[in-house]
Amino acid sequence: MAPVITLLTDFGLQDGYVAAMKGVLLGIVPEARIVDITHLIPPQDVRWGAYVLKSCYADFPSGTVHVAVVDPGVGTDRRAVAVRTPRHLFVGPDNGLFSFVLEMENTAETRLLENPAFFRRKISSTFHGRDIFAPTAAHLASGTPFESLGRPVQPMTAEWVRPQVTPDAIRGEVLGFDRFGNIVTNIRQSHLAEFAGEKAFQVFLEDQRIPVFASTYGELPPGHPLALMGSSDHLEIAVNQGSAADFYKARAGQEVRVVQAREAFPRPPIPQP
Repeated sequence: MAPVITLLTDFGLQDGYVAAMKGVLLGIVPEARIVDITHLIPPQDVRWGAYVLKSCYADFPSGTVHVAVVDPGVGTDRRAVAVRTPRHLFVGPDNGLFSFVLEMENTAETRLLENPAFFRRKISSTFHGRDIFAPTAAHLASGTPFESLGRPVQPMTAEWVRPQVTPDAIRGEVLGFDRFGNIVTNIRQSHLAEFAGEKAFQVFLEDQRIPVFASTYGELPPGHPLALMGSSDHLEIAVNQGSAADFYKARAGQEVRVVQAREAFPRPPIPQP
């Protein structure tokens, strides 16, 4: 089977950056199947890039090489790395972009990219996606031994990858917003289970209480806000057929709290036909 290589970047679609990376990949492994996860990560938003990668990488077949480039520190002393898990390989900057992957995987090995045999001959200080990450990924996809990339290293894991769970509250934060304006947090189902179990709880975005916890958007009439567990197993704040990001004037990094309550969330009203 032809190797699968995915691309996730903040490069956008109007310039030639993505095409340049694909050209390098195909020049080394022409039979590769290249899948664009997205190139619309907000510029320099490592946190959202890490979440989007986490939300879909496991759906790809074993052996997939994932190239992720959201790299505000390009050309500085930030490290370039590759990560190997039991089923996947990841290539990109060591700036927290692989934090959720490392959190999800029980077994992972990380190596520095320090073998110039796998780089382009001329390396730009501003475009490591083309000159280091793409050729390294292509060599890995074509069978280059992982150990030949460089020395093993302990990768960076960002603090925002997990919330603080105490007996009194879960204190998490907003990771970002999807296309529909749903507010995605770093609080996962496992954190809720650890904290509340079967007990009642309430969700707050800073000092704003979310009125209803539902299982899906359509349990409430259009325009009504709610909290729910999203398809990527993260707590989300939403507005049915609307934008929670606009409704709450939310921003990335805002505190999200889950606290125990005397009474459970009210049951959502049944929409009238």
